Amino acid sequence: MKQTVAMVAIAGAMVASSALAEETAAKGDPAKAQQIATTVCVACHAADGNSVVAANPKLAGQIPEYINKQLADFKSGARVNPIMAGMVATLSPEDMKSLGVYFGAQKPAPGNAKDKNLAAAGQKLYKGGNQASGVPACAACHGPSGAGIPVQFPRLAGQHAEYVLTQLKSFWSGERANDGAKMMRVIASKMTDQEMKAVAEYISGLN
Repeated sequence: MKQTVAMVAIAGAMVASSALAEETAAKGDPAKAQQIATTVCVACHAADGNSVVAANPKLAGQIPEYINKQLADFKSGARVNPIMAGMVATLSPEDMKSLGVYFGAQKPAPGNAKDKNLAAAGQKLYKGGNQASGVPACAACHGPSGAGIPVQFPRLAGQHAEYVLTQLKSFWSGERANDGAKMMRVIASKMTDQEMKAVAEYISGLN
């Protein structure tokens, strides 16, 4: 009887330990992520992910799985960027997951569109697309408020217009090709330069 009770207790402890391990893996290692963020990422993205440099993306509030994927793609070469390749070179898969969780938990600073007329034109494209050229509404994948759809599509709200425009042009040229089924490359190929500028400006003011 005592042996049975002991075995049940051991089994229970193993289940609890396994559950704790899974929870820890899902949350990552916040302490280590913060250390990396404040020593490695801080120069370009700020410690809390609210980059003030328009060429560098804001990471605060971004979907954790998206950040994790981008870091992994930089490391594998699926997304080409010499600077980021160097930054992720020593990161482990656990580090990348932890950074995704860390930055995803940070509060995004509000964005602000500088050109109201351009943003107004971008709003039409973001919400309704361009049926004549086959450009779908950005809101279909990234949400009406730009919050994104967890795991599948990234948050765009408040992102620097310059950065968004650069990425759209990179998809258009094929320089950036880590969009899986070529979805963004196909969409960008149908957009004019002015449409890219307009939607980037509108996105920068979404909050």
